[in-house]
Amino acid sequence: MKYYLGIDIGATKTAALITDENGNPLGTGQGGPGNHETVGFEGMEKAMGEALSGAISNANIRIEDIEGAGFGIGGYDWPAEETIMRASINNIGLKAPFKMVNDVTLGLLAGTSEGWGVAVVSGTGCNCRGWDREHIREGRVTGYGTLMGEGAGASELIYRAMQVIGYSWSKRIPPTALGDVFVKHFNARNLEDLIEGYTNGYYQIGAESAPLVFQTAEQGDSTACSLVQWAGTELGELANAVIRQLNFETLEIEIALIGSMFKSGEMLIGPMRETVHALAPKAKLIPAEVKPVIGAVLLGMEASGLKLSNEERTKVKAVLA
Repeated sequence: MKYYLGIDIGATKTAALITDENGNPLGTGQGGPGNHETVGFEGMEKAMGEALSGAISNANIRIEDIEGAGFGIGGYDWPAEETIMRASINNIGLKAPFKMVNDVTLGLLAGTSEGWGVAVVSGTGCNCRGWDREHIREGRVTGYGTLMGEGAGASELIYRAMQVIGYSWSKRIPPTALGDVFVKHFNARNLEDLIEGYTNGYYQIGAESAPLVFQTAEQGDSTACSLVQWAGTELGELANAVIRQLNFETLEIEIALIGSMFKSGEMLIGPMRETVHALAPKAKLIPAEVKPVIGAVLLGMEASGLKLSNEERTKVKAVLA
């Protein structure tokens, strides 16, 4: 029997999974935060080591038994980081061949039927990556959100929501029900108190408040509706950028939609689909509630040289799910 390892390295935790060649899960492990941007490369190695040790122990195998490994690394954004990333992985004692990608690509591997196409993440933040059928050419955006003018995850949505609430307070725009909703939710005295508290930091209004925007839009507030329309359009533009990079405009590609923002459904996905179809009319947008570590295992199988047919890939994903 051959064994494969997948590790998903994130900002809050690191997850490891070991399977056999049929996709049967044999052992899992968990480590702490592993994003090098917050914990450094020593912290990344520590988190990977913890997760790997737990998975090996649960699977009751040796590290030498692993045939291939896949790593999805949060914070792996630029080619200049490749050398030190590889060195960090080598330091955990793995003997098998491995591949490593940005963690968004794990969602692409697990969330599309054939493991290629485009993945758009919209959770706390947003990101987008794409791969061609051969996993040779990659398309991407920066993944730096508001800093680089890329939207929209929940953070970017709330950033804009608080801007328009401020506009309504200063009478730059007409009143919006968003102001009343946020005042009530945060127990502010009034709209001025909300704005003062937000700008001075004693009202912490962040990504977790995004559902308030969707709820207000559902009640028909035009300003909230325009914010949701903006978010969907922006997510479509992220996908379109990657589609252009990979020359996918005429193909029947799948776009995996990953993250909590997509739970709002057609309200967000509708404008995103309209934006994408203006460029790539055959694209299919697929909400994908997947565990990224499944994509890491599939990447590990690829690293070992194992070639899965579409039927085998579907079976492995079904077993792991």
